[in-house]
Amino acid sequence: MTERLVPGDPAPAFNLPNADGGTTSLADFAGQKVVLFFYPAAMTPGCTKQACDFRDSLASLQGGGYKVLGISPDPVSKLEKFKARDELNYPLLSDSDHSVALAYAAWGEKKNYGKTYEGLIRSTIVLDESGSVEVAQYNVRATGHVAKLRRDLKIDAA
Repeated sequence: MTERLVPGDPAPAFNLPNADGGTTSLADFAGQKVVLFFYPAAMTPGCTKQACDFRDSLASLQGGGYKVLGISPDPVSKLEKFKARDELNYPLLSDSDHSVALAYAAWGEKKNYGKTYEGLIRSTIVLDESGSVEVAQYNVRATGHVAKLRRDLKIDAA
């Protein structure tokens, strides 16, 4: 597993297919603050809750100057359905080979019901305008995480 990112680390570059039929690159957001949230699987209860929390908080996050990007290992076709079904108003990116999750230390060993396996670690990485890590949160909870993130970033609810 890649060593976890810490504030001040440079953000690893990426270029991923998105649910809108194009590609999204970190370079597209040069000079902007970005919230990257990694989630295990679209259309599952926890991931839906988290994605909808970001949707519902998007205005306040944007008011704080942040762009939001959701990243999962799901194929683009599943992300398209997820985005439409839940009216998600920010880009969803497909990291099907886990390369970006690995670069951000959001892919690694997990334990569930006594079994150990490799998988996506629910994580949120906040980048500043210079492309450096501002906040790195790993093993975050699906429920309540966005409200905590807004508090940590000192962003009021919209």
